[in-house]
Amino acid sequence: MAGPAQYEELVRQFSAFGAVKREMNRIMPADCHSGSAAVLTLLGRHGDMRMSKLAELLSVDMSVTSRHVAHLAERGWIERSPDPADKRSRILRLTPAGRTQLDELFRRTTHLLAERLSDWSDEEVGRLAQLMERLRDSFGDCRAAPRPAPPAAEPPTRTPAST
Repeated sequence: MAGPAQYEELVRQFSAFGAVKREMNRIMPADCHSGSAAVLTLLGRHGDMRMSKLAELLSVDMSVTSRHVAHLAERGWIERSPDPADKRSRILRLTPAGRTQLDELFRRTTHLLAERLSDWSDEEVGRLAQLMERLRDSFGDCRAAPRPAPPAAEPPTRTPAST
């Protein structure tokens, strides 16, 4: 089991990880900030969804999600259509232009990682990805992969977006 010194070192490493995120944000197109990129990525990974589900996956309030969605819709990267099951809700989906933008984001980030990790072995990159996935899972990150709905007997988890 890890000791306090190891956890303290992890905290220092997480703080330093901000430099990696800033560099990744720097390479994004000017009109596609990190919030927009996150929305495009989630729609690309999970497919069409309601705004409430998107807010849950982003772990942000509905007002923040609405701003991201409006930004993307103005650029024609996503479309909002009525939910057949609930006319008050909207279903969000990537447009072909949104798919193109998402492909460009992946191209840029893949290029950056390939450049910065060029002296890493394939095994080291694979190990880092495995450890990051395990870390995300330890924190219950719902963005990692679509998860089945909880059994009906469990009360639903409340998020800021659902209040």
